Amino acid sequence: MQLTGEITSDRPLLVLALQAEAQYLNTSLPVLLTGVGKVNAATALAATLARGPIPSKVINLGTAGALRPGWAGTHLIGTVIQHDLDSETLRARTGETHGPPLTVGDPNGPTLATGDTFIDDKATCDHLAAHASMVDMEGYALATAAHQAGVSLHIVKNVSDDANASAIETWRETIAKCARALADWATHNIPTYP
Repeated sequence: MQLTGEITSDRPLLVLALQAEAQYLNTSLPVLLTGVGKVNAATALAATLARGPIPSKVINLGTAGALRPGWAGTHLIGTVIQHDLDSETLRARTGETHGPPLTVGDPNGPTLATGDTFIDDKATCDHLAAHASMVDMEGYALATAAHQAGVSLHIVKNVSDDANASAIETWRETIAKCARALADWATHNIPTYP
């Protein structure tokens, strides 16, 4: 976890998993790098929000794999789900829903599936595509931490790969391009940027 800049109640907090995704950000806004995965994302954001002050909103910028053909570019996510939590089995055993879908941003925006697995096989990709358009490793955890703290969250994802057998190589090849696209999105869509 690494926080740069000062959090104030009148400005958003930018949250990214990796420095590689933040490499082109040129901003005076505070930036939190959480590390990869749900545990790192949730604990980093929860600890930062608990220390205060609370930012005006949290904006997660990051990369995501496309689960469906033709998905490219930068997207403002509408709903996040967990793809690696067996909610059906837990509901059958406990009678309670654990890890329900969370709405973030525009409810008409695409659905993002979050899990602690880098998706790089066709069978998993096809299974997840029935429920979501993109996949990442931090979105749901960040949404949970923000919701619990009562802070508005927006998730912005740039498609880096097709969540297939070449996904890790494609991500390595496209990360700089994705980071530039995320920085451009921030420049044009965050009123207090830079």
